[in-house]
Amino acid sequence: MTRIPLAPRRTLMIRLTEWYSRRTYGAVLDPGAAIAHNPRVLRTYVRHELSLARWNRLDPTLKALAVMASATTVGCSWCLDFGYWESTRRGVDPAKLRDVPRWRDSAVYTDLERQVMAYAQAMTATPPEVTDEMVAGLRRHLDDAELVELTMMISVENSRSRVNSALGLTSQGFRDRCEIPA
Repeated sequence: MTRIPLAPRRTLMIRLTEWYSRRTYGAVLDPGAAIAHNPRVLRTYVRHELSLARWNRLDPTLKALAVMASATTVGCSWCLDFGYWESTRRGVDPAKLRDVPRWRDSAVYTDLERQVMAYAQAMTATPPEVTDEMVAGLRRHLDDAELVELTMMISVENSRSRVNSALGLTSQGFRDRCEIPA
């Protein structure tokens, strides 16, 4: 159960945000509904997310795996649910997304993908456990712009996951929409 109601006072801005969310995602996103209790925070959050969506230097699979590894480390079921759905919509291999919680033992990943998930987990740890060797390994495959985008996406997901977990937001059923029925 959420720790905050998901039905704030319905101002024009909130109604527009809900409309956009339904149109884009098929549902009102719980984090948006929770954050809507503070209109200034909601406006900043929406602008921030729209800006992030335009970042495109990093390979989409690497970005998705980093985001999912960070969400797994924090334990945010809402982020894992939505991240799986959103990433499969963008063409990321569902097998790779499913195996993120056990990436060290899975055979579906490349060496670079493993390095990205290790980096994401190290960044998400408290305190961070990133080493010079991790960054040097990533720099053999990524240019500076890609490394910065990777680092920022992990940081952003860390924030999302911690906010959602703190507010008690759990899976909203997005993943169920993209699984092939048995």
